[in-house]
Amino acid sequence: MKTYSFLKASAAPAVLGLALLAAPAYAQDQVADESRAVIDQSGFIVVTGSRIARRNLESAAPIAVVSDEEFKLSGTVNVENVINTLPQVVPGTTSFSNNPGGGVATLNLRGLGSARSLVLVNGRRQMFFDTSQVVDLNTIPSFLIDSVDVVTGGASAVYGSDAVAGVVNFRLKQDLEGVIAGGQYGLTEEGDGSRYNAYVAIGGGFDDDRGHATVYAEYYNRSEIYQGARSYTNSVLGDDGSGGFVPGGSSTLPSGVIRYFGDGDTTGTDFDENGAVVFDEPGNFRARNGDLYNYGPANYLQVPQERYLMGGFADYEFSEGHTVYAEVSFVNNRVPNELAATPVTGSFAVNLPSIQSFLTPADYAQLVQLEATETTDAGDDNIELFLQRRVVETGGRNTLDERSAFRTLLGFRGDITDNLSYDAYYSYARTRNGNIQSGNVSRSAFSAGLDGTGTAINVFGPGTLTATAVDQISILAQNTDISVLQVVSGAINGTLGNFGMGADDIGFAVGVEYRKMASEFIPDTALSSGDVIGFNGGLPTSGSYDVKEVFAELRVPLLGPDSGIHRLEANGAARYSDYSLAAVGGVWTYAGGVEFAPIPDITFRGQYQSAVRAPNVGELFGGQSQGFPGATDPCAVPANATDATIRALCVATGVPSGSSALFTTGLQLNTQIQGLFGGNADLQEEKSTSYTFGAILQPSFVPGLSLTVDYFNIEVTGAISVLGGGLANSLNLCYNVIQDINSPYCQVFANARNAAGILDDTNPAQILAANTAKLAVEGIDLEVNYSTPIGLSLTGAGESRLNFNFLGTYTKTNAFTPVEDLPNEVNECAGKFGQLACGNPTPKYKWTSRVSFIDGPLTTSLRWRHMSSVTDDDADVDYSTERLPAYNLFDLSFALDVNDNLTLSMGANNLLNKKPFTIGDNQEQANTYPSTYDVLGRDYFVSAAIKF
Repeated sequence: MKTYSFLKASAAPAVLGLALLAAPAYAQDQVADESRAVIDQSGFIVVTGSRIARRNLESAAPIAVVSDEEFKLSGTVNVENVINTLPQVVPGTTSFSNNPGGGVATLNLRGLGSARSLVLVNGRRQMFFDTSQVVDLNTIPSFLIDSVDVVTGGASAVYGSDAVAGVVNFRLKQDLEGVIAGGQYGLTEEGDGSRYNAYVAIGGGFDDDRGHATVYAEYYNRSEIYQGARSYTNSVLGDDGSGGFVPGGSSTLPSGVIRYFGDGDTTGTDFDENGAVVFDEPGNFRARNGDLYNYGPANYLQVPQERYLMGGFADYEFSEGHTVYAEVSFVNNRVPNELAATPVTGSFAVNLPSIQSFLTPADYAQLVQLEATETTDAGDDNIELFLQRRVVETGGRNTLDERSAFRTLLGFRGDITDNLSYDAYYSYARTRNGNIQSGNVSRSAFSAGLDGTGTAINVFGPGTLTATAVDQISILAQNTDISVLQVVSGAINGTLGNFGMGADDIGFAVGVEYRKMASEFIPDTALSSGDVIGFNGGLPTSGSYDVKEVFAELRVPLLGPDSGIHRLEANGAARYSDYSLAAVGGVWTYAGGVEFAPIPDITFRGQYQSAVRAPNVGELFGGQSQGFPGATDPCAVPANATDATIRALCVATGVPSGSSALFTTGLQLNTQIQGLFGGNADLQEEKSTSYTFGAILQPSFVPGLSLTVDYFNIEVTGAISVLGGGLANSLNLCYNVIQDINSPYCQVFANARNAAGILDDTNPAQILAANTAKLAVEGIDLEVNYSTPIGLSLTGAGESRLNFNFLGTYTKTNAFTPVEDLPNEVNECAGKFGQLACGNPTPKYKWTSRVSFIDGPLTTSLRWRHMSSVTDDDADVDYSTERLPAYNLFDLSFALDVNDNLTLSMGANNLLNKKPFTIGDNQEQANTYPSTYDVLGRDYFVSAAIKF
């Protein structure tokens, strides 16, 4: 069976139409079972990407379609696992996202960001999960999916804000008659990471089939895998500076580290060697010699998950030609993230007499010598020390996200005349997330245990914290997220006659829509005060806004078969949106396209679209929160030592001019640098333009063959991003590009260093949201489908078919310009990966292909997933891993229809047990990019589905 295809459809999913009566519909010149659409009782089709009902599936923009068969053959329960294999998609947050995590699964079309990918279910907006207004794919029941439509390019003229990179519409089965039930179990070859689910759905008609209703429920459970369970993730790796790897990790040790940056006399002390000491046993320190803590084994590799999902939908024809319909769904999703024990770092005032009993007499005497010889406040028994202590006595850091999402919808649809119909609905969706954090440490309590104002705590050696001390410094913290989406939408759809010559009728749709988005983040007192060490703190965020819209769409068939050509058609759409946000106000979006088919075998098509994305609640009203992105401090790069300009900037931004650590790795202790990130109420909308053009080939002389090729080009201006494109890129802009202390990109670092010149948590750089960036993607999509009967039958069924599908993307450009005013400073991410700007690998060539042999009741299917090689995105840093070779995965699956009521499936993903690539300092997490490269190894699944 076909698993993917490009529909001849327009550029965004449909909201209007009888979505509750979804059924396959095929154009006359379409290869059988290639595509899906919504069809009403009069035979008109509502194609994904348009509100206009029509009689065929032709359209000016391409749509890739994933059928329900792909979910069965891939052994997938969670939607993300199939969607992320598509070449149009760069993985977002997945089941392998532990740090950062969040307990969600998101979708990122074309690598333009999850916030720029509009997700719909049955053509309507799905609930979002937090202030970023991004949809969690965990809220979508995969066992009810009929097909998934993936649209390329902006679609705001049809669906409003957020449809910048494209639209993904999940069509659920609406015509269920009887009962379907089933389950699946998966396990890795290592015997861990089990996953299982069970589901049931019941549907049928009532009142002489004037109405139809479906109810459903599902339970899903996924077990954790720790990084310590795999040899390639067990030990944190770092670069050795010579193209190899060394055991890496954190400089914050469970036994403790003391660094001294004062001006006291270090002669004769263990601090004299490099200013830092560590403990091998309680109370007895020595000079630090590159000691690191391997935090990897304590981190999740696969995060566990438990999900309960239930819901229903129904429609009823209360009067001839008029139907009321309703939908309701509820999802409870629990996902924890687990990190190594809390690393406490920072400058602390230490009262020497209060800690004297915790140190050997010789070591205590060294601290007394340092304090007594300082130029200020000498002899007061207090000393400023930079302490690093991994508080393993509290256990690991665990954060549990329990997210409950509720959505309900009520609508009416029907006929006004023979040529006019209406559809209007109201939907309400609310998501609440309770986030509970354990393993945190109170900075104030930790400080009080050192400065003499509280009961003294012993952090000077391994295992020195008593249970009483742990209780004294530990703090339980929690956050709450509440998000609400309300939509009121109404549209009229109809036809206006035709121009003759065999052309179809002119179609149109007009309507209005109102949306209100509200979201808030509620941290507890400790989190909002910044007193928590362990997980990122933050300030409360709360806000809402609404938008009132009017829209229109027109489809004009100009010529038909009687004119001597097969078909010529034009389309257009426009939308006016009035936002309650003063900085956005009223905005127009529009689209236009054309299709030309000289003969039935070939169609040429093109589409142009103007789209917008309004800022979300988090970007607008977000309080400042702490983050620890991977970044390189140019003042800690040895190669910069001879650059006088960079040296002057380092001094101007707070590095002591005589510091021996300047231009050494000792200036920046960790590969992650802390920053403060937050919202900006003056943000404006993002604007985008996109155009696609291509061709569809369905040669009549090769039955069963279809080929589509489409060029795409999307550009986003005024893109909302953290200042400069992030902390890492802002460092690069300040020190390597702009090199002006008065630049805003340098001013954010002017007061961000401590007295030793280190970028730490003393006064983190404020990298706030701004309309400063530009995004651009360009490439070509190619799909080939071929299906043919063959004369070979191994089961004795008498007939068999061979199906082949290839869906691939060539990405020519994936460019990120952090500052539009510096157009020459572009981060090109096509064929790149890395910490500077690109993040997850974006291969230039990515494809998924499947060949299936369907022999009566037995389907045997082999899938090939390919990603071309990628190189690191930072030309100024020479990492040990500068290039990741091409990556190929093969999956084998079987499906057997035992009878009309029972289907069994089984298979193995990553059949050849391909390992992920090993990466050092430029990794994301777990020594690789775990959402891109398979970290589980060979993985098996079995499933059963019953219907009656």
